[in-house]
Amino acid sequence: MSEEALAAFLRKHSNNGLSHKKANQILALIDADGETYRDFQDSRNSVVMSQVESARFFQEQLVCIEGKIEHLMQQLGFQLESMTGINVVTAAQLVAEIGDIHRFSSSDKLARFAGIAPVTVGSGNKSRNFKSKQGNRELHDIIKSLAIRQIGVTRTKREQKNAYFHAYYERKIAEGKTKQQAIVCLMRKLVNIIYVMMKKKSAYVMPNTPVQQAG
Repeated sequence: MSEEALAAFLRKHSNNGLSHKKANQILALIDADGETYRDFQDSRNSVVMSQVESARFFQEQLVCIEGKIEHLMQQLGFQLESMTGINVVTAAQLVAEIGDIHRFSSSDKLARFAGIAPVTVGSGNKSRNFKSKQGNRELHDIIKSLAIRQIGVTRTKREQKNAYFHAYYERKIAEGKTKQQAIVCLMRKLVNIIYVMMKKKSAYVMPNTPVQQAG
């Protein structure tokens, strides 16, 4: 494989994170490896080629399945993919775990279902909030991963993927919350937005709220 072809392959599969520099490193290592022929090399090559063919087959199957999922999501009419960090697979996961959104009368109930709402424990005039370990853990993990994506930056230009959520996260940190607590706050805000988007089948529109009002 030429350097240009390898660079194009790396660029595609790393979301532009790797390119000519890494291609040069790989090709240089191959050249430095010298003669690699061993006993039973034909059999070794056959095994490797079989594994590559299997990997390509599963890749084709994944593309086919994702196409079917995308068609189904279009029929359902949701526009969850309009939000940063949600692709068709994540959207399908959310719909599969949440089910009929109308069975939740409020976003608070959806948050409790996802195990995101805190649990209040106490007696008399004393009470404390604890992280809930109940609820749908699959949905909880999906929303947590989505929250982390919101505060990420692009690899090439190092730009914020979602300026609004990034500002909200930074504000919670400035208020004295730990990074983990700020992520939970972000998860809770995402539940509110997802709830409305699913109930109204609306697209996501990033707010133009100033940083100091992002909460």
